[in-house]
Amino acid sequence: MMISQFFVLSQRGDNIVFRDYRAEVPKGSTETFFRKVKFWKEDGNSEAPPIFNVDGVNYFHVKVVGLYFVATTRVNVSPSLVLELLQRIARVIKDYLGVLNEDSFRKNFVLVYELLDEVIDFGYVQTTSTEVLKSYIFNEPIVVAPARLQPIDPAAIFTQGAKRMPGTAVTKSVVANDPGGRRREEIFVDIIEKISVTFSSSGYILTSEIDGTIQMKSYLSGNPEIRLALNEDLNIGRGGRSVYDYRSSSGSGVILDDCNFHESVRLDSFDSDRTLSLVPPDGEFPVMNYRMTQEFKPPFHVNTLIEEAGRLKAEVIIKIRAEFPSDIIANTITVQMPLPNYTSRASFELELGAAGQRTDFKESSKMLEWNLKKIVGGAEHTLRAKLTFSQEFHGNITKEAGPVSMTFTIPMYNVSKLQVKYLQIAKKSSSYNPYRWVRYVTQANSYVARI
Repeated sequence: MMISQFFVLSQRGDNIVFRDYRAEVPKGSTETFFRKVKFWKEDGNSEAPPIFNVDGVNYFHVKVVGLYFVATTRVNVSPSLVLELLQRIARVIKDYLGVLNEDSFRKNFVLVYELLDEVIDFGYVQTTSTEVLKSYIFNEPIVVAPARLQPIDPAAIFTQGAKRMPGTAVTKSVVANDPGGRRREEIFVDIIEKISVTFSSSGYILTSEIDGTIQMKSYLSGNPEIRLALNEDLNIGRGGRSVYDYRSSSGSGVILDDCNFHESVRLDSFDSDRTLSLVPPDGEFPVMNYRMTQEFKPPFHVNTLIEEAGRLKAEVIIKIRAEFPSDIIANTITVQMPLPNYTSRASFELELGAAGQRTDFKESSKMLEWNLKKIVGGAEHTLRAKLTFSQEFHGNITKEAGPVSMTFTIPMYNVSKLQVKYLQIAKKSSSYNPYRWVRYVTQANSYVARI
């Protein structure tokens, strides 16, 4: 795989990092890319695809915490490989800087360029391993003040309302020590699940799937061996059964359709006691990725009703009920619903005492949007929207509106019931007792309710 250029742009189009490896692409490629992405209107889409071609130059990009990571080339390369490379470069830079944002890039540009020169040589990828790069990187990172840090990844949500979760621990550089020269021995294991659910208009589940990963970030000196134990009732594969044969899987524990492991993981005892052994490399890495289509209880139930209220009016009622325990709190919830193209105005009515909720009608895209700061488990919230149309509608209005979609994040909760039973670290001495953080989070990947 060969790339010609790599650069990072801010959301305003400012060039933060630029490296031209082969001098094959015009110098104005950054401006060309940003204008194309910013004003992308082809085929009615407002978002530019991750890959496109302009004047014979292939542009590949991923957006990470509001920054565009871009690679260009004139040759035919594997798109998935280049997109994976961009994600890995972002992860490596985050490992060394501790946090990804524009400020940390600008303060550490010497270190970033040093990393890029080791990762890519004359357009050819050499390595994206944080551990391997430590032998070649000599610059120390300049730590960004904690007050200026922004939420950067799923791990950042654990700082919200959970005092036992350290706020800046996961934003430390893998090569920098704590103030005073001491290094705090600790390890983070995050079980992150992205769920996809489709509900029918009557509320039944049509499709459900979980894409999960066990992420690890180690700040342990000496890279000691680690044993990670999962549920003993964990099963891989369905033994030839249909993925929708839920009745035959009831009472069978956690059933994953498939999974894969990081190259450092040893599976010697996995079949017998579901234990993973590994020597964790430096930096953040996925210990295990898995997929699950076994039936699970969705965290939210959504009811939507549309009623005609006159010749040019209609009313929409959306109810959300949290189906998880009351000691769990979901945050950053967004509910969206496309409205008929002839909708000219929408007014909203929230419950009495509704706090931390915002509503909006985006006239250009005819989109109803409802934002909730948080939802406590077991709670129910209702939104009423009165719609005004610019023309008289004909036929069934429900066919021209919806579906309702949700995005959300639920810390310390996972729907698959996959658990880390214990995290054992090989002891160097009797006094060696590093901190262990095991955390869970559920996020919406595609959460849709038809009307």
